[in-house]
Amino acid sequence: MKANLDETIVVARSLADCFRYVKDFSTIEQWDPGVYRAEKITSGPVHAGTEFALLLNVAGARLSMTYQLCSFVENEQLVLEGEGRNLHAVDTIDFRDCGDGRTEIHYRAELRLKGVPQIASPAFMPVLRKVGSKAVGGLKTALTLPAAAPTTGFNAALKDRLVLPAALDFTERGYLAMPNKALSQFMDGKTVVITGPTSGLGLAAAKEFSRLGASLVLVGRGEARLGEARQEILAFSGAAENSVDLVEAELSLMAEVSRACDEILSRHKCIDVLVNNAGVLPLSRQVTAEGNELTLAVNLLAPVLLMHRLLPALKNASGRVVNVASGGMYLSGVALGDMQFSKGAFDGTKAYARAKRALVSLTECYAEDWQQFGVDCHSMHPGWASTPGVAKSLPVFNKVLARRLRDARMGADTVVWLAASQELAGLSGDFWFDRQVHTTAVVPGTALSSGKSRALKRWVNNVLGLEGNEPLGLTR
Repeated sequence: MKANLDETIVVARSLADCFRYVKDFSTIEQWDPGVYRAEKITSGPVHAGTEFALLLNVAGARLSMTYQLCSFVENEQLVLEGEGRNLHAVDTIDFRDCGDGRTEIHYRAELRLKGVPQIASPAFMPVLRKVGSKAVGGLKTALTLPAAAPTTGFNAALKDRLVLPAALDFTERGYLAMPNKALSQFMDGKTVVITGPTSGLGLAAAKEFSRLGASLVLVGRGEARLGEARQEILAFSGAAENSVDLVEAELSLMAEVSRACDEILSRHKCIDVLVNNAGVLPLSRQVTAEGNELTLAVNLLAPVLLMHRLLPALKNASGRVVNVASGGMYLSGVALGDMQFSKGAFDGTKAYARAKRALVSLTECYAEDWQQFGVDCHSMHPGWASTPGVAKSLPVFNKVLARRLRDARMGADTVVWLAASQELAGLSGDFWFDRQVHTTAVVPGTALSSGKSRALKRWVNNVLGLEGNEPLGLTR
């Protein structure tokens, strides 16, 4: 039995932007609530014949479909054919420039149920039409540019205070409940520096940045791993190879971080976004060749040094800093008297949480200090995401919550959104989760006073040699 969907929307967005966003049909996971995941399975730029794998969420079950872009006329029409076990679809999407920056999108879908008894088909068709109508409405929302930054609702603030309800949203449930998952603001002409880009959240974020048109500077360990990440990013986005620059560096060593910054600045005079994503969670205490505890070095000292050294290029672009923290921070304060975790038994999880708490606190400090430069500073946490780092460092946690954890793209969503969204210009110093501002402290004794935050800043600056003439990494 067949059913037809015929919907027309008008959005206040240019024809070119609308066509570009929808042409990569894997963006459907951002605007169709019935699609749990969508992936472009044909490498490189989108072209006639490109295939997409979709995982649909139907009545609590996950159903697979494969779509192929059969044909397209640039900025005019897309024709896609989808095939699944019980459903065949032909989608025709027409685009028309209405003038005044508005675009009309006419979405037609011919749906045919397979393997469903004839007597049951009439009951399914209204449901399919309703789902299709919601999808087209979601597309309109995805393409509509927000007039202002989002505000934090009462429910979100209450959940933070109650702790457990907020923690439950750290799973994929929180991401899936977001009313708008679109990443449709393009970043053409912008440069993004990102650390830890070879796997997990960093790689997922880098892919989206590239799809949005940004040029990337990937900073991490191992030339081979960086090269593999670049190829995976380009296969995902279809961008040109010269849009991804590689800078190899060991981020636990401040001398290496400084060298990497020199290399970046020699090639990039303007940096629009710096994403400090790299992280490490060793289970035993390790000390670097410069005398710093490893967790502290990678998760706190390196991000701060990158911010300082790249500040001239950030100033040139009126850029943004996005520091990736962790939900584990909520259970920890900062031990100003033992920043190197040299007293008592070492606890890797606690060391990681302390370092991330310190990074969030310093992000607030720099947000205030750097207003004069037009540089915005944000911190965020990605929720509980299934990444290679989590599997290695927290195997029990990863196993117990395996079915509930976010995938890397869900965890990276707010990173990309913070970097790309123009409505956030001029905002700074907030802590974000799932595109909303959240409190940074809910457990007594974990928040840092203004005075302690400044003391922390002086300590870190002294360790990094940012004040005085002490050698990098040797003063504590």
